[in-house]
Amino acid sequence: MRFVALALFAFLAAPAYADLSDREGGPTRDAMIARTTSGAPEGVAFFRPVLDGVLYRGGFSGGDKGRTGLSAGQRTELCTAGFSKGFYADFGKNTDYGTTSCGAGSFDYQSARSSRPAGVMQAIYDVIKSPDEGPVYVHCMWGVHSSGALSAMALVQFCGWSEEKAKSYWNDARNGAPCSGGCDGWIDAKFDRFTLDPSLSISDVEKAAICPE
Repeated sequence: MRFVALALFAFLAAPAYADLSDREGGPTRDAMIARTTSGAPEGVAFFRPVLDGVLYRGGFSGGDKGRTGLSAGQRTELCTAGFSKGFYADFGKNTDYGTTSCGAGSFDYQSARSSRPAGVMQAIYDVIKSPDEGPVYVHCMWGVHSSGALSAMALVQFCGWSEEKAKSYWNDARNGAPCSGGCDGWIDAKFDRFTLDPSLSISDVEKAAICPE
């Protein structure tokens, strides 16, 4: 009986990693705009799904004032959870990028710009086309502006969302955070640099597995 109780405790205490790579029909809107969902490394805020089993977004609890990015421990947690790639959007000027290994897996951490989204879109596409490859994690300083812009662009690129719908999602998911120069102008300027890439089109079956309900 004591063994069963210990095993149950270990199961309940373990991080909720099991389903982060599952492609089960897309996240709900509530999950996409919630303040956080299960599976976030310690110190990460606004950890939310965008494309089921393919793309998650987030930021840092209290921001990242040193611009140092994910810690070694956070990278290892993401790697252990099955993530294959990570991008720090717009702020990681003091970040040590590179690859973190964890057993048989690895997590490739790179810099990104929300005004130059092509590289992130390509990485997402590569994961969609490789079901055995773990999801992409894109984050920014707080998890509400730049990571949200790249996520909104991914919804246009891979799920056929209109720009208007994607901007509405970005606005709802920023949790009331202010924007320098006004929020409409901020997100409009980002989308002015985004172009739909027909070479990254995916099938209806793939869309059904990952795109929001």
